[in-house]
Amino acid sequence: MNNNLQTPFGYAGSAVTTDSQRVLRNTYWLLALSLVPTVLGAWIGAATGVFAKMAPGMSTLIFFVGAFGLMFVIEKTKNSAAGVAALLGFTFFMGLMLSRLIGYVLGFKNGSSLIMTAFGGTAAVFFTMATLATVIKRDLSGMGKFLTVGAVVLLVAGIANLFLHSSALMLTILVLMLGVFSAFMLYDVKRVIDGGETNYISATLNIYLDIYNVFQSLLSLLGIFGGDRD
Repeated sequence: MNNNLQTPFGYAGSAVTTDSQRVLRNTYWLLALSLVPTVLGAWIGAATGVFAKMAPGMSTLIFFVGAFGLMFVIEKTKNSAAGVAALLGFTFFMGLMLSRLIGYVLGFKNGSSLIMTAFGGTAAVFFTMATLATVIKRDLSGMGKFLTVGAVVLLVAGIANLFLHSSALMLTILVLMLGVFSAFMLYDVKRVIDGGETNYISATLNIYLDIYNVFQSLLSLLGIFGGDRD
């Protein structure tokens, strides 16, 4: 029997175990569900404008405290049903934090179009990387360290730019974010397929963060280069 199937929702090669298939399937279902509170949070945040009125430093502080606090809770509860609730709470919070950017882009005459383009582009990146993960036979576990270092460097650069206000640095960060977190998608999906990640809540969190960062960087770039205020 041939078990090869080259789609993001299938598995290439008979070496993929039933357990890996189950984890990946549950991850995709939970990932889809997690988009609902994200959209809800972004809508509430954009409608109220609560974060748009905050100073960048304050919103950054809230982001770090809230995001890392909730990720700690997810890690502690990932082996129970409470982990799902914690993850959905986290994605709602991340939607709220995204609302500042959403509100800014909606200020453009073509803002809605830019958001849909960013959404479609992110979906295309995810589909491509998830498909590659099913067909690549090579062990990609070594990518993790390099990608993590890259993400940390981008995080530090982003914090530094709160004080530097450099447009060139911001553009560089956004482009590199797009590349690093696209690669993270490939790495994280491949880990599940190869059995390196066996908890679907943790897997969903990792892939969600990849998608979130790709969408955020892509939308920012579209706003910078394609925003129409005339």
